Amino acid sequence: MTTIKIKDLEIFANHGVLKEENALGQKFVVSIELDVYTRASDRLDETINYAEVCAFAEQFMRDNTFALIETAAAVLAREIMARFDGALSVRTEIKKPWAPIRMNVAYVSAATEQRRHRAYIALGSNLGDRQRNLDEALKRIEDDKFCRVANVSDFIETKPVGYENQGDFLNGCAEIETLYAPFELLEFLNRCENEGGRTREIHWGPRTIDLDIIYYDDLTLDTETLTIPHKEM
Repeated sequence: MTTIKIKDLEIFANHGVLKEENALGQKFVVSIELDVYTRASDRLDETINYAEVCAFAEQFMRDNTFALIETAAAVLAREIMARFDGALSVRTEIKKPWAPIRMNVAYVSAATEQRRHRAYIALGSNLGDRQRNLDEALKRIEDDKFCRVANVSDFIETKPVGYENQGDFLNGCAEIETLYAPFELLEFLNRCENEGGRTREIHWGPRTIDLDIIYYDDLTLDTETLTIPHKEM
């Protein structure tokens, strides 16, 4: 593995909490590190072009406005990961040399790291065209720039659980790579369900599409809204 380092790229942009910062702009200093697979060839098209990364970062910083540099650093890292498929992980640091704190300081900065995560998503449907519902849900996931569907299981029929007065389910599982954090992934899957016509009128009731996070890397999490591994595993 090789690390490509871009250090102290100066960009004039409009980020900050104060209205004056958004209106007038100021200089930011951006550093980026990308981990990539080392290849034996000496071809530019088989690695990540750091000039393109610099141009992408500059355009991103100029086209967007954030109140917090930590948010800017996190979103920039994720966008770089989405744009450059060869990146295994990305670390960004954004320095703010002219931070308005009325004290003598070289700069303030925020740094973050983004990498790809592996998650397993359970899919189920027992209303309408079940196969089509599952296929459309998979397409919504694949079409999102922060997700990639790696593998999909066979679909099988299962009996309903909890509320039995409903039709059989067609179920499957998808292995995905994602740049979303766990709760962001949950919010994204909920949006996919809503777009697929999901309603929540009866607990354990019939549904056009049901998407659940089964595993997310090796994370163990137990909250009111999200449990990983899934409570039914």
